[in-house]
Amino acid sequence: MEESATWEGRPEGSWASSAGRRRNMQAIRSRDTKPEFLIRRLVHARGLRYRVSARPEPGLRRTADLVFRPAKVAVFVDGCYWHGCPEHYQAPKVNSGYWSEKIVRNVARDRDTDQRLRDAGWLVLRFWEHEPSEECADRIAATVIARRGVKQ
Repeated sequence: MEESATWEGRPEGSWASSAGRRRNMQAIRSRDTKPEFLIRRLVHARGLRYRVSARPEPGLRRTADLVFRPAKVAVFVDGCYWHGCPEHYQAPKVNSGYWSEKIVRNVARDRDTDQRLRDAGWLVLRFWEHEPSEECADRIAATVIARRGVKQ
């Protein structure tokens, strides 16, 4: 199926710069990324059960990668590009204004999410995709187990 294009060369109804770029962007996963999947597998192997890509709070229109409801722990595995990792983020060379603003908005939304969850009594754990999965899983398991022993 061939996409129709506007006079600017962009796919009709899309802000993408080309049909190829649009396909590339559509292929980017918002959940079940390799780092997230590895951490989930390791946490599960430690005997912990959790919700995947779930809203920690019903009124909050944002999802955490792993949610431990009884312990009130929300885990996010942030991609270095999409969440502006201070070590690995590199501004794009094409359409840099748009993407830089998008990343700034993502980071601001992350901080807002953290604050809203803390205000609701949640503990938020954030990890970068480049962090060792074993270390992340160890920290998650220790935190959840410790919180389970404390009455909320």
